[in-house]
Amino acid sequence: MSLKPMPEMTEISKPFWQGLNEGEIRIQQCNACEGWVFYPRRHCTHCLSHDLEWKPVSGKGTLYSYTLTRIPTLPEFADEMPQALAVVELEQGVRVNTTLVGLEEDEIQVGMALKPVLDQVDAKGNTLLRFTAADKALDSLPYENPLDSLPRNDKGQVQVGVDNPVALQALVSDQFTDWSNSIVVDQELINAFAELSGDNYWIHTDPERAAKDSPFGTTIAHGALVQILQSRLTFALPFEITGFQTMVNYGSDRLRFPSPVPAGSEIQARARVKSVQQSRKGTALTLEVNIHVVGNDRPSVINDLVILYR
Repeated sequence: MSLKPMPEMTEISKPFWQGLNEGEIRIQQCNACEGWVFYPRRHCTHCLSHDLEWKPVSGKGTLYSYTLTRIPTLPEFADEMPQALAVVELEQGVRVNTTLVGLEEDEIQVGMALKPVLDQVDAKGNTLLRFTAADKALDSLPYENPLDSLPRNDKGQVQVGVDNPVALQALVSDQFTDWSNSIVVDQELINAFAELSGDNYWIHTDPERAAKDSPFGTTIAHGALVQILQSRLTFALPFEITGFQTMVNYGSDRLRFPSPVPAGSEIQARARVKSVQQSRKGTALTLEVNIHVVGNDRPSVINDLVILYR
């Protein structure tokens, strides 16, 4: 995942960004006057008609204007200095703000012929539009996962240094780990937690009454108990954080109990990295842990657990 700020996809511009992600450059054309429109709008800039249609184009064009920046506007762009910020005029007559890649400074000339370069910036396929000289053998910039070059421990986990912000961000994913081991939450365990916590509400501790009065038809485990049992559920994270002095449980950003765990149920867990944030306090990795009753698609616990590394 890139640390650089990404463009915000809006309802109007969505077809443009989706096209890039699918390997195609799309801009709007007016069906009333056949004029081409860019940046994305709801109306034609030539005749004001609202009858616009997204159409694929080659992306070929010429360099209308450019400037070389040697001081990054944000620290995240330091690796691109000097950065060639450009305005490219496409064959259709519209102009696109972009950056030039694969060119030496003395190769850049106003009016030169250009072609598009699709730059995939993350593992999700998000793609930006760059340009280079028409005679260059460069059509795309594939995503390079920063985790691929890192060492692995004897468990096969990639070792990510706490001082490697790019690799840390690459851990963020929508994909959960495989399921953990499973454990049974029986009435004896529920009763023991009730005695320890002082929460002996009948819905947890009185099976006879729960069978008659509970909407679940039986006793259920305390949500806090199921959350705590997370420590007995071992899921295999694909990474190991290294280079820190201390690691502490910083709490939960979100804790929900969407569905009950009836007494006698078997539970299991899985997790994913939801976010990584760095500050003066340290590196906060948010691990979304979902605990399910085995066979139930809806989680019984959703815990956004924040682990602080220093």
